Amino acid sequence: MSIRFSRFSRTALLGGLLALLSACSILPEPERLRIFLLPASDSTQTASPQLQKALRILTPQANRILSSPRIAVVPHGNEISAYRGARWSDAAPVLLRDRLIEAFRQDGRLPSASNEDDNLPADLALHSDLRAFQSVYVEDAPQVLIRLDARLINQHNHQMLASRRFESRQPSADPSVEKVVEAFGLASDRLSREVLDWTIDQARTLEP
Repeated sequence: MSIRFSRFSRTALLGGLLALLSACSILPEPERLRIFLLPASDSTQTASPQLQKALRILTPQANRILSSPRIAVVPHGNEISAYRGARWSDAAPVLLRDRLIEAFRQDGRLPSASNEDDNLPADLALHSDLRAFQSVYVEDAPQVLIRLDARLINQHNHQMLASRRFESRQPSADPSVEKVVEAFGLASDRLSREVLDWTIDQARTLEP
């Protein structure tokens, strides 16, 4: 009796495993996650003289959605979502901070730009709040919107020298995530140049 039961048990177990494997084979494959870099800038170094000031660019503050690597999109109204299966290579505030630092170093007028992690001495500090870093639909067509509230602080006396809101918009060639990412790169470059010129103007007021 025990031999028959053992054979039956093995047969039932084998049948169950085959059924389980068969069921697993019809499950949908997990969606492939695509990771995007913020497209590189084409900025060139300027011939203007350098300012003898060191600048610290802090990572912008942002809400929970914008502080993640998700590529945000506002399809309509006040609803915010994210492109499915696509992510930035880092959180959006970090991407923008690094783009700003890159812009200053490539420009050359204020090349001593670092972030808060470097912990280097600085004469000026750029604090900011990232209010928008998303694709928005305007008349059924996507465009990138980046909005940054910036504050320039004198590190020697901790007084605010100036503040300004920057906004950059860039239409996307089409709704595909690839083209939207390209538009993010162009909008980031434009905003970085505006922040750069504004900061240089403010830094000149501190020159002896």
